[in-house]
Amino acid sequence: MSTYLTILGFNSAIPTINSSPTAQFLEMEERSFLIDCGEGTQVQLRKAKAKFSKINHIFISHLHGDHCFGLPGLIASFRLLGRETPLHVYGPKGIKKMLETIFTITETHRGFEVVYHELDKDYSEKIYEDNRVEVYTIPLDHRIYCNGYLFKEKPKDRHLNMKEIAKYSEIETCDYHNIKAGKDFVLSDGYVLKNEILTVEPAPSVSYAFCSDTRYLESVIPIIKNVTVLYHESTFLHDLKEMADYTGHTTALEAATVARKAEVGKLILGHFSNRYGDLTVFTDEARTVFPNTFLPKALEPVKI
Repeated sequence: MSTYLTILGFNSAIPTINSSPTAQFLEMEERSFLIDCGEGTQVQLRKAKAKFSKINHIFISHLHGDHCFGLPGLIASFRLLGRETPLHVYGPKGIKKMLETIFTITETHRGFEVVYHELDKDYSEKIYEDNRVEVYTIPLDHRIYCNGYLFKEKPKDRHLNMKEIAKYSEIETCDYHNIKAGKDFVLSDGYVLKNEILTVEPAPSVSYAFCSDTRYLESVIPIIKNVTVLYHESTFLHDLKEMADYTGHTTALEAATVARKAEVGKLILGHFSNRYGDLTVFTDEARTVFPNTFLPKALEPVKI
């Protein structure tokens, strides 16, 4: 099972004819996560052929409109599509009041439960876990309370080497679970079959870090250390660093510096100011510090 990221929108502030505000669709270990939900997200989800019914967890970084104004409409559409399963929404304190006020005023009736997980901590915390995936917050420094999110696959079981296992009649199907979990097998005569003989290495676990709107912040580095892929906002080029600091944003050079110091595998830039027409200037700047930097490609699934 592979992990895929589909970036639905990546521009800042307002939608344009050719681009949409921040929203991402992450498929990890057969789970489907939505990260931020700017205006028009559900249209982008349809273009990406994403299955709405598989989205059970939505993570909102902060309550600026270009990151959450698509959420009320998406939830309303879930109802119209006949959703019955609970929907978990993670976001800053106040997200419940915002959504429930809209639903009350517009008399939007839901046939399913919305479970709110309101966040207010200034340190990284685990907010979701199942038997395959963990999700942590990444506290950021924006004009209002804001979190990024770290998604991590848990270590995977080893794969059975059936050609080798077939040589030993004492190994039964009921033993497979322990072998996959890394345990040796002891034959009746006391001989120990080492696990590395009976299994092969699984594909390495991957991780994805989403750093939304933030000033340059070195405290994120230990949280995202060695992640497979990092998405980091880069609203401005470095010649506008003062504006970036004033508005609570990062430059491409600063995003690349975070990636280099965190020793990530790959950096994807995003959240570009609409003042820039040619986005290659962002990778040109960032690659001077971190060569493995890329621009996002809307609606194209990227394997992590």
